[in-house]
Amino acid sequence: MSEAGAPHTPGAPGSHDRAVAGVLLAAGGGRRLGGRPKALLALHGRPLVEHAAAAMRAAGCSRVHVVLGAAAHEVRARAELNGCVLLDNPDWESGMGSSLRLGLGSLAGTGADAALVALVDQPGIGAKAMTRVRTACDSPACLAAASYAGRRGHPVLFGAEHWPGVIASAKGDQGARSYLRTRAQEIELVECGDIADPSDIDTPADLERLEGLERLNRFSR
Repeated sequence: MSEAGAPHTPGAPGSHDRAVAGVLLAAGGGRRLGGRPKALLALHGRPLVEHAAAAMRAAGCSRVHVVLGAAAHEVRARAELNGCVLLDNPDWESGMGSSLRLGLGSLAGTGADAALVALVDQPGIGAKAMTRVRTACDSPACLAAASYAGRRGHPVLFGAEHWPGVIASAKGDQGARSYLRTRAQEIELVECGDIADPSDIDTPADLERLEGLERLNRFSR
């Protein structure tokens, strides 16, 4: 996804008085990882879903809704997600779109002005990057995304006015891609390449890299 939009300067007026909810998509079954659910992959001895939810809270999200799917019962048992709203997606195998629809739909009636959407398999994106994108919220009409050297990525900020359109268009594994493509010129890009790594954990090689970083961090403490 490389469409460009207008750059954003973090900390714009009005960005701190808006209620932004976090939506963490953590339902994937890790098919290319031999069926190891991504939410349960370990980093520093704890599941990725736990790290990602904590980052959303640290970034100032007013509430965090976590969409679970593969091994949802095990995720609930093993991950410390106190204070989060946990949502089970029975249709998780159909792709990210169903999880995005469920996550955004669950925010109805919460009073949130926007939703910050993040993926569980990007552990290099932490609270600092999430905070930068969250502060782009200046109204329920906001639409923003993190960028890395000018290339659009996650997290993505959807003002509440966009939720119906995103829910209607989110299909299969595309998530909000088609919705964002049609509104490329409206998106505020928030550069985060200096503070985050958007790499996905999709393959055994990615997992080995993650586990290598975990060992390095453990031995360097």
